[in-house]
Amino acid sequence: MFNRMHHVCIVVKDITAAEKYYESVGIGPWLDYPPLADYVELDVPDLDGFMSTQYRYINIDNMQIQLCQPGPGTPQAKFLAEHGEGVFHLGFEVADCDASEASARADGMEVLMRGRRSDGSGFTYFDTPGAGVVLEIRQSPK
Repeated sequence: MFNRMHHVCIVVKDITAAEKYYESVGIGPWLDYPPLADYVELDVPDLDGFMSTQYRYINIDNMQIQLCQPGPGTPQAKFLAEHGEGVFHLGFEVADCDASEASARADGMEVLMRGRRSDGSGFTYFDTPGAGVVLEIRQSPK
């Protein structure tokens, strides 16, 4: 399931300042991430923190880059407090998030947080301390 890279997510203190910096070096324009309220199923450490997290993204030729300004109580906020700004997770595209998550659980991977939209698209973040970053699977809307 970890063979089709979709995006790299960078956690930042100030998403507006980070976006301006990237644009100053020719990486832009940045787009609004779909509303987090679209998730109808969520298992996250802090719902209010998740909903207050801000994302912006850009599609480049071979993948997507995401900027994330985390809300309080989120794994991203913990990362920012402990490590400072930087790459939080690598996102991999899968055809079926539920089946891939079940396979990963069967292999002993623990889920850090997950969410699904009504169309079946969504994400699962795995607790992957040995990877140096969080590994995520995601299913795009059809």
